[in-house]
Amino acid sequence: MTRFIFITGGVVSSLGKGLASAALGALLQARGFKVRLRKLDPYINVDPGTMSPYQHGEVFVTEDGAETDLDLGHYERFTGVNALRTDNVTTGQIYSKVIAKERRGEYLGATIQVIPHITDAIKEFVMSDLDGEDFMLCEIGGTVGDIEGLPFLEAIRQLGNELGRERSMFMHLTLLPYVAAAGELKTKPTQHSVKELQSVGIQPDLLLCRADRPIPDSERRKVALFCNVRTEAVVPALDVETIYQVPLTYHEQGLDSEVLRHFNIAAPPLKLDRWQEIVRRVMAPEGEVAIAIVGKYTGLHDAYKSLAEALTHGGIANNVRVNVKWLESEIFENENTVTHLEDVHGILVPGGFGERGSEGKINAARFARERHVPYFGICFGMQMAVIEAARNLVGIKGASSTEFGACSDPLVGLMTEWEQGGVKQVRSEDTDKGGSMRLGAYPAALSANSKVRSIYGSGSISERHRHRYEVNPAYEAQLAKAGLVFSGKSPDGVLPEIVEIPDHPWFIGVQFHPELKSRPFDPHPLFTDFIRAAVEQSRLV
Repeated sequence: MTRFIFITGGVVSSLGKGLASAALGALLQARGFKVRLRKLDPYINVDPGTMSPYQHGEVFVTEDGAETDLDLGHYERFTGVNALRTDNVTTGQIYSKVIAKERRGEYLGATIQVIPHITDAIKEFVMSDLDGEDFMLCEIGGTVGDIEGLPFLEAIRQLGNELGRERSMFMHLTLLPYVAAAGELKTKPTQHSVKELQSVGIQPDLLLCRADRPIPDSERRKVALFCNVRTEAVVPALDVETIYQVPLTYHEQGLDSEVLRHFNIAAPPLKLDRWQEIVRRVMAPEGEVAIAIVGKYTGLHDAYKSLAEALTHGGIANNVRVNVKWLESEIFENENTVTHLEDVHGILVPGGFGERGSEGKINAARFARERHVPYFGICFGMQMAVIEAARNLVGIKGASSTEFGACSDPLVGLMTEWEQGGVKQVRSEDTDKGGSMRLGAYPAALSANSKVRSIYGSGSISERHRHRYEVNPAYEAQLAKAGLVFSGKSPDGVLPEIVEIPDHPWFIGVQFHPELKSRPFDPHPLFTDFIRAAVEQSRLV
């Protein structure tokens, strides 16, 4: 019997509902329960795939090729359970489905309304594709009071009635701000947020209260009194130094115990050893390295959320702290690269779209190649490294990407055909931008005696992709002769997946996104070895 926990948020956005959901999932998992997490996003976009990273942050790609909210990355990292496309839904998807059914005449002439048709579609999504989970945690995006979120709140209200208390629970995340002039935490915003939730028919069973300092028992009692919950169900969610402390601190505050009490489940033994070890390594490392991320969206770190966490995981594996130096790639188009990169032990150029900042990424790749600094190019970062090598090693001065416009030597070009699951996919310049890229997990074959094969410890791998441009294999022989080899390809040998420079300390570019599969307790091998190389570099500086 699957039990459902619905997580809502109030007062302000960006309180960390996704992290709180992931941490609760990790705690329940640590007690031996099978868990799964889902995100219900009220925005009208069909998915975040066409949104600017500055609008939405990172687009997290699942194994089965869905472009989803970045919170699904938290879910995967904290539980190790791979998310599916059925674990994220948006208003755009719900309305598209309902309208398509109406066009096919499936509603038998009924007038289509938010209630019951939209809410029924939301409930159908929540209850679908179950696989014997003990707990399904459903996070509702946005903040209580947002007009876009009303159909989702109505849907979970209905589900609460249909499932009953023995199978449903409502958890509300709020903020207790500290007002310096008064010298105290204020409970009124939480009271108003709960009142807003109650106005749509939902009585929260548990309040998770964010605060930057301990919450006095008197304030917890006050919140409980005004919000109609037990005092023990007002759980402090205090700021921590690393997100990997969250499961431990939430357990200390009684979150998982309160959840089990609500469902009348005797608390099984808890195993938090691996989380304690992760926190120990993050908080008390034996050394540190500096890694430069040369990106296009560094003004918003959430645009590279999985990337930053994967670097942390590489640090955990090597027992070092990774200090990230965020650098906007455009600065390298007008300034001396040495000024910004001479003090780092590794350079990572991540994915991106469009011409802006591309020359800066090319210059960063050149600096890493010539100065023998470990270089990790991911997706767009691999493509820019190939263009740099073509220009400066092979001598193809017109080397560029057709993504930037017509060019004489297209080292990178638009993919028009590829296979997915034995089915040929076809794309063109006129194809819709949303959901039309090469998305999700694809296999690759690694060359014998290559660096990447030794890193993976295998000749075949599977990694997640998100791109529509590909390195042109027609230039492989020229690049190999100059020292840049294609060490990983699609199983049919057509599409380049990995490039490396064998006589460089560590120079690897990958077309996929390895950061999406990294976990704190299972760091991705490429990030583990990249940080190892950075540690070696730090000893030379």
